[in-house]
Amino acid sequence: MHLCWKVWITALVLATPTAGLAASCTAQGEMTSQDRSALAAAGEKAAVAVVQQDDAALQSSLFSGVAQDWPGIREAVEDAAPLVKGGQAQIQSVYLLDDSTATAVADTQFFCSNASGSLTVTITMHALPPGKYAVVLADAAGAPLGGHLGIILVWDPTGPVAGWKLGGISVRQGIIDGHDGVWYWTKARALAATKDAWGAWYSYELARYLLLPVDFISSPNMEKLAQEQSLIKDSPSGAFPYSLTEGARTWKIDSIHVETSLDEDDLGVTYESIGVADPAAARTEAVAVMSVLLKAHPELRGNFHGLWAFASHDGKVSPVIELPMAQIP
Repeated sequence: MHLCWKVWITALVLATPTAGLAASCTAQGEMTSQDRSALAAAGEKAAVAVVQQDDAALQSSLFSGVAQDWPGIREAVEDAAPLVKGGQAQIQSVYLLDDSTATAVADTQFFCSNASGSLTVTITMHALPPGKYAVVLADAAGAPLGGHLGIILVWDPTGPVAGWKLGGISVRQGIIDGHDGVWYWTKARALAATKDAWGAWYSYELARYLLLPVDFISSPNMEKLAQEQSLIKDSPSGAFPYSLTEGARTWKIDSIHVETSLDEDDLGVTYESIGVADPAAARTEAVAVMSVLLKAHPELRGNFHGLWAFASHDGKVSPVIELPMAQIP
């Protein structure tokens, strides 16, 4: 999967909610003007540096605790170049997280509510050291691929001047083939209404991927999306490992996921391989798997650009081939 969220503060972020004590979170509308200005400035500086591919600016603002991860951060920023190209950094949301009264490293959930309490965003961190942090969400406005940026900032009280330092960067594509996450969400609803279970399920998955640059934030919108998706009957949820038989051969498919490596709405198919070493034979095996899957679920052919085949053998997963739907028999 084409994810540019490889590098965060070491061991800080967990993609799914875990048990933990709630710490304080302040949404931008409830912050003091001083905090809001400081965080917006630090977040904008990082976002602009990503858009402009300014490694020097990013490295100079890096939190000392992740200095050893700079090569990975730089790689993630380089990977993000096509996603933010042609765009202009624009801050969308800022959250101030305060866990400074904690006495030990712990899994921590932050509940970020507006003044009326009518809107709550949940941020889940794993193995979080005591301290103050911020999450800044930004867009590369105007970029054809609609890059979304997630930035983690760390309050650093040390050094000549205390301030907010860069802890991690995540960048995801926000637009595929001219369509954003809301478009795919609408498509998913339409497919669900026509009982197109698998097409609807993976359209919801793609909508979720395109709407946020990180997986550790849960919002009312994302919860609504998840609820709608969970109501799909005969969906692939819980279907794997999934067996399909053609002729004398039974294929075992371990998983299917959204795959945007080519900036297209593709699906990645991981299957149990017999372990063929010859490239031509491996390709033949992969095409056979993709073909039998599309025969079982032809709705996938009409709703996605193509398939990626990933062969699993002896605990190792290897990419084999990517083909547009029209080239799969």
